[in-house]
Amino acid sequence: MIDNSILFPQPIQAPVKPNQNGTKPAAKSTGSSTPFAQVLDQKLPGQPVKLSQHAQERLKSRGITLSDADMKQLEGAVDSVAQKGGRESLILMGDAALVVSVKNRTVVTAMDRQGMKGNVFTNIDSAVFF
Repeated sequence: MIDNSILFPQPIQAPVKPNQNGTKPAAKSTGSSTPFAQVLDQKLPGQPVKLSQHAQERLKSRGITLSDADMKQLEGAVDSVAQKGGRESLILMGDAALVVSVKNRTVVTAMDRQGMKGNVFTNIDSAVFF
């Protein structure tokens, strides 16, 4: 017969020191109860908003231009939505409608006023009007 203790040794465990007063030690708190993503969003407001390749193509084909002031306004809108917990937002700026991924701070698509007529916007959880 084969001795299994040689082929499959048992792991060595460190001896456990008994507690003096018989109670369990208190668990250490590792931080606040606020989710990490929410804390990160609050610490990083004002990060630039990017335009996806698709959004850049839509803006160009529809003749929509966003000035530096428009981009600053868009960043402020994204910051506001992020603070309220939005993830995908429709932002209406003048004659343009922008669908923005708040988490990625990226404009996903854009359309002009003519393109908005009769369209249904899906997969959004918030809207901002300027």
